[in-house]
Amino acid sequence: MARRSPEPFVWLAFSAGGVASALFLPILLLLFGLAFPLDWISPPDHAHVLAIAGNPVTRLVLLGVAAVSLVHAAHRLRYTLYDGLQLKHLDGLIATACYGGAAVGSAAAAYVLF
Repeated sequence: MARRSPEPFVWLAFSAGGVASALFLPILLLLFGLAFPLDWISPPDHAHVLAIAGNPVTRLVLLGVAAVSLVHAAHRLRYTLYDGLQLKHLDGLIATACYGGAAVGSAAAAYVLF
């Protein structure tokens, strides 16, 4: 029996990361990067933000968004180096560095959140 490639799961995580990055990150950057600091919108008080961030479901959602966004970035960087710069002979090293970086970043996000 032939060994199956994990490539479909990586592409699934890539597309999930693209959707999560496209939907959630611009909103968070707009709110916390522009709207609140420039007083376009009154920012929530500290106790309210801590109450929301203290919820385990919120932490899991933030961890999920961070993890799939990092996998998306790793996959995009891998194929940019592999196809764009024609570094096909370093595919194993590039894949290990990209996905290893995504795993380390996800572990760091889990450490910070939990």
